[in-house]
Amino acid sequence: MTIGLTGGIGSGKTVVARLLETMGCVLYNSDERAKELYFDAGVKAKVLALLGAEAYSEKGELNKAYVSEKVFSDKRLLQQLNGIIHPAVKNDFENFTERFSSQIIIKESAILFETGIYKDLEATILVTAPLDEKIRRVMVRNQLTKEEVEKRMQAQWTDEQKIHLADYVIGNADNQALIPQALEILTKLRKHAQA
Repeated sequence: MTIGLTGGIGSGKTVVARLLETMGCVLYNSDERAKELYFDAGVKAKVLALLGAEAYSEKGELNKAYVSEKVFSDKRLLQQLNGIIHPAVKNDFENFTERFSSQIIIKESAILFETGIYKDLEATILVTAPLDEKIRRVMVRNQLTKEEVEKRMQAQWTDEQKIHLADYVIGNADNQALIPQALEILTKLRKHAQA
């Protein structure tokens, strides 16, 4: 059973993903795998063709600051980059699911709804949090200014846009307990998987 897990930047979706993993689910982190796939020969060639040699350092490392600045200030470039990365991640995920077909697989992705990935999954979980809390979390975690965080948020849908597509919602405001919410959803998913 494959379940999508998403939430905007700063929502705490990675915390929820790790929580579900400790509860027995298998975790596939799309964002982390995407970062690794930047070094796949075919993907790297396409990224270089799109963004130029500055996309990678002389040591062959991804120049994250350069790539972020380019794509978060040009929606067309962001779409083209996603057109390279998303098919690579989709292929990688298909190979992953073959290895864990008898378990509940959580596919964590920041842009699950924006890309339409959710349509290929059996259910979705959305992690939400108040906007001011998300901004504060990302500013602290990534050492970014409020303006830089807001610019990144503009590349993602709001919670309000996502919520009607989600099968389950986990609230992650600073005063909300995650474990009871995750347990309730996981119990329902396991019953559905056994049906």
